[in-house]
Parts: sequence; structure tokens; C-alpha cells
Amino acid sequence: MKELVIISGKGGTGKTSFAASFAYLAGENAVLADYDVDASDLHILLEPKIKKTYQFYGGKKANIIREKCIGCGKCQEICRFDAVKNVDDKFEINKIDCEGCGYCYRICPVDAIKFEDNLSGKWYISKTRRNSTLVFAKLGIAEENSGKLVSKIKEVAHNLANENNKDLLISDGAPGIGCPVIASLSNANYVLIVTEPSLSGFHDLKRILELVKHFGYSAGCIINKYDINENITKEIEIFSHNNELEIIGKIPYSDSFPKSLVLKQTVVEYDKLDIGKTVERCWSKLQTKL
Repeated sequence: MKELVIISGKGGTGKTSFAASFAYLAGENAVLADYDVDASDLHILLEPKIKKTYQFYGGKKANIIREKCIGCGKCQEICRFDAVKNVDDKFEINKIDCEGCGYCYRICPVDAIKFEDNLSGKWYISKTRRNSTLVFAKLGIAEENSGKLVSKIKEVAHNLANENNKDLLISDGAPGIGCPVIASLSNANYVLIVTEPSLSGFHDLKRILELVKHFGYSAGCIINKYDINENITKEIEIFSHNNELEIIGKIPYSDSFPKSLVLKQTVVEYDKLDIGKTVERCWSKLQTKL
């Protein structure tokens, strides 16, 4: 089984639009995964039916038992995150501000603080309208440990692909260069970087390629909206050539992308002639890399 991971140096480059289109073109031959657990939206385009829902506990949080609290305030004194508040002469912990260090739990003189597993989000196994399996997750508001949740989604998606004898896993990776994207890249067979010809887009491409090369993955690139700044597009092409990053495709600006999003369709469904054909050629080229 081979895994294609689609990433970008930042959000908003069209990464998910391409991931959804490739997933649509692969049909039931592939298992799909969405590693962008902080803002997952691959399921919006693929509209899957949820088959199973699971809870994700990504760490621990402190909680004060008001009946036991003697109001000494030691927990508030030592909390570096200002998570402990005094309410009506009793102390309580704001779950959003709590970083889960457990220091207050350890120093409370009357054991009035619980330090328990925290429900950080949920993850789902679902079936898309193309009859492919999609695994995705939603991290709760202000919750952390997204890298751990990405690793869980990856483990489940790999297992499902192997159990069902699927040869391909298409993954919509997390944006940026932090912990979630590092977890996304783990054991990838090929990495597709989606970029756009802007100064920030070019800068982010350099950063993400450095990360991909650090881990030794094979990678290619799609330049989305290449015609909005053809000078920077040329710079990206020269940079890619000098850094052994193959250009998989150049996609012109097209309002087919936003229009397809409004209709909750992939762009290859919405525009079967112009942009759709261009994306299909990218998909054909990608398959030779896996």
C-alpha cells in the first residue's frame, strides 16, 4: 500500500481542493484520510456518511473539587498560565487556559484537584459518495495534541487500507511546518506540495521543502493560480529545478474552484472540460510516482 500526502506551506493554497479531486478520481480504489484536524474540511466536499464515531483523549487537565477546596490559593500562585480564577471565594480552573502541566494537582495540600484525561476531540470512519472510506477528525476548540490525533488517524487509515486490500491512501495533510504536518508525513511514499505564486507562498514552499527533504521523502509540486504572478511562477520553477522538486502541474486561476466549493463538489465534478482535465492530467502524472 502506497500513501500520497498532500501538504502546503500554509493554508488557503487549494490543498484540500486537489486532495478531494484526486480522491474523487481514485474512487473506491483508495482509502482517504484528513490530517488537518484543526480545521478539517475534506469531508465537506466528499459528504461522507458517518459509520463510526470515536472519542479522542489527547492529554490531561486539572479540575478543582469545590467541596474540598479550602481557598488557600496556592494553585493560583503557582499557575504560570493564569488558568486559576477566584470565583465567590472559591477557586476554579478555566479549561481553555489550563495547559495540563499538573503542577497545581501536585502541590494542593488537601487533594482538592483532580488531574484527569481530557476529551480533546472526536474522529470518524465514514463512507463517501464514491464508496471510498474516509477517516477524519475534529479537534475541540482550543484543544491541543493535534500531532497525536493526526498519528491516530494515520494509524487507522493504514490499517483500514491493509484490511481491505487497498493499494492507495490519499491524505490531506496539515498546513505549515509544525507538529501536525510532521505527523502527516510519517511513512509517506510521495509528498505533493501545493503552492501559489506570491511572496509568502514562495517563502512557505522553501520552508516546507526543507522539512520534506530533512525526512528524505520524494516530493513534487503543483503551482496553483500560476498566472496571477508569472514572474514568481518562473522563480518557483527555477527553484524547483535546482532543488530536484518536480513540477507536477501548473493550474491557472479559475472561478471553477470557488463555484465548486459552493456546490460542495470537487472541481473535477464541476468543470469536466477545462480545469477538470488539467487536474486529471496531474492525477495521471502522480500515479506514476507512487
